[in-house]
Amino acid sequence: MKLTVVGGGSTYTPELVDGFARLHGTLPIEELVLVDPAEERLERVGGLARRIFARQGHGGRIVTTTDLDRGVGGADAVLLQLRVGGQAAREQDETWPLECGCVGQETTGAGGLAKALRTVPVVLDIAERVRRANPGAWIIDFTNPVGIVTRALLRAGHRAVGLCNVAIGLQRKFAAHLGVTPSDVHLDHVGLNHLTWETGVRLGGPTGADVLAKLLAGHGDSIAADLRLPRPLLDRLGVVPSPYLRYYYAHDAVVGELRTKPSRAAEVAAMERRLLDMYADPALDEKPALLAERGGAYYSEAAVDLAAGLLGGSGSPYQVVNAYNAGTLPFLPDDAVIEVQATVGPTGVTPLPVPPVDPLFAGLMANVTAYEDLALDAALRGGRDRVFRALLAHPLIGQYAYADTLTDRLIAHNREHLTWA
Repeated sequence: MKLTVVGGGSTYTPELVDGFARLHGTLPIEELVLVDPAEERLERVGGLARRIFARQGHGGRIVTTTDLDRGVGGADAVLLQLRVGGQAAREQDETWPLECGCVGQETTGAGGLAKALRTVPVVLDIAERVRRANPGAWIIDFTNPVGIVTRALLRAGHRAVGLCNVAIGLQRKFAAHLGVTPSDVHLDHVGLNHLTWETGVRLGGPTGADVLAKLLAGHGDSIAADLRLPRPLLDRLGVVPSPYLRYYYAHDAVVGELRTKPSRAAEVAAMERRLLDMYADPALDEKPALLAERGGAYYSEAAVDLAAGLLGGSGSPYQVVNAYNAGTLPFLPDDAVIEVQATVGPTGVTPLPVPPVDPLFAGLMANVTAYEDLALDAALRGGRDRVFRALLAHPLIGQYAYADTLTDRLIAHNREHLTWA
């Protein structure tokens, strides 16, 4: 089995490699290819990756290359984890929206749209090259904004599934609170990428007993603290929202906080410099503890499970993925990309049935789905008016004066990545 990681020079990659090494029985990789245009960075990451495999007795071969076509040739699955423009572009995504009093964040609002406009054309080019190299290969997208990028891939006819680590992170936390193993916890997870709610927490599978009320009663304070939302809100909602719902439920408070501290991009850039120095140490043969602060917790386990399921291995039977709605949520278009539990196998993913969704959540999903449709149109066809329409539709913006100003700033800060600008 050959698996290729595009964006393999990311400081995330040792987390992924550690999972591949530990879970070799689930996903028996014979060749792992790390592709990245940043050669020096790639070699540091690749060297540590080889040492991690050796330490854990993994017999697979790790190849590094800056040649995308060589890297994806013959791959059974290609995992995308790239960041167009790097942390410098992320820094901009997180700062210029604040000038208009809007959240600055790389996956939602104006910053999220900027990232989508930079990313979608690049990902579609990569996917076409994967298809030419091996039409049967699966593409697993971890590149944000996952919902929009996955929708672009599916619309173009690629064998693609989107992946996010929010659900697996919550599953692990809930299992610890309940004193059970993570595999015992099945989430009734519904929504769009970075716009999800846990409407049930079941023990033993999708038909198991729902212990969400018990979980909130016994551990609501801890869960609320993790989400940085007030406990009474969780009690009134009766569900556990994604951490990203804070940008919606406490928008103005978040803007105030973001204006008074360094951006997350600046923090991550500093952390990456430290990590890359560590990766250069030939004595290091395991992922460093600092990597846990980088983000992406449990990403490797989610990726292993998904790839194993798609390639006929022994992945978990039910997994949270980003896939076509196809009637699962009747209030959304069939070609909307939703994030829900699904069965996973070599023929693809099939969302599990979802009970009727509270209008409080369904309304926001419908609004953001409309924005994502307009965002994808802007990413595919360009043009100032398409950018403006997407921003005007976004529930975190919604005022024409803000949308006009943000459109101009988005284009100005991203001109080098927009062929039409």
